[in-house]
Amino acid sequence: MQTIAFFDVDGTLCNSSGEVLASSREAINKFRAEGNLAYICTGRSKPEILDDILSVGFDGVIGAGGGYIVVNDEVVSHKTMPKDHVLEIIEFFKANDIGYYLESNDGLFGSENCVRKIQEEVRAITDRDGTSYDEINEKMQWFFELTGQYDSKDVDHANVNKISFINNILPFKEIDEKYGELFHMYHSTVYLFGPESGEIAVKGVNKKNAVEFVLEHLGLEKEQAIAFGDGDNDLSMFEAVGYKIAMANGTDNLKQVASEVTLDADENGIEVSLTNKNWLK
Repeated sequence: MQTIAFFDVDGTLCNSSGEVLASSREAINKFRAEGNLAYICTGRSKPEILDDILSVGFDGVIGAGGGYIVVNDEVVSHKTMPKDHVLEIIEFFKANDIGYYLESNDGLFGSENCVRKIQEEVRAITDRDGTSYDEINEKMQWFFELTGQYDSKDVDHANVNKISFINNILPFKEIDEKYGELFHMYHSTVYLFGPESGEIAVKGVNKKNAVEFVLEHLGLEKEQAIAFGDGDNDLSMFEAVGYKIAMANGTDNLKQVASEVTLDADENGIEVSLTNKNWLK
């Protein structure tokens, strides 16, 4: 029976340094060579899914937490936020010194204070944990460089998939109460952005609905689907598949509902799980 696998990116497909392990590449290639399908399923929008990740080889992509879906190089679904609401949120964030970046298939468009707010949060976290600020900040350079590429480009505010925000000013609950009726609110999806950060996305857009869309589009059953994840935002993805694999570095909530907990993202967890469960012969 053909199997389709969905892979979260950060903390799952990519290790703590943001790289795809050679063992994961080899295992996924063998998995596909045996007639199975492999899909990315990530909160990242298109510009953040770097060539190094895509070069692994995939049959499709679920990006922006389900906001857009690509099957065999064809965009089969793309949902965006209303332009007037995007502009309103931007004004609210500016007034409260909240950093943000607009996630679009055209690019990642950061606010003037975006880098500063991220660095403030990194500093607070490293001071608390006793870790190296310089080391963590260096790991963020790829992201700063990526968003910097779009600083001089015009933004199409009608083509925004979602908005990520970096916030140490207001409680997340206050922002949730302001926009939660209109949008789906994700709380603290990026650890380095701080505990009051989050994402604002189109209602009804999540990994569960996106995975179910792909399965229906391909004529596959839930029992044929497996998923790898590490965060609470992968809980909905797990609901849509028959077999759920949580990384050892995953959250307790995710591990509790997992069919299996594999090794850490830094320790060949994807290869071990694919091999041990006989999806690789």
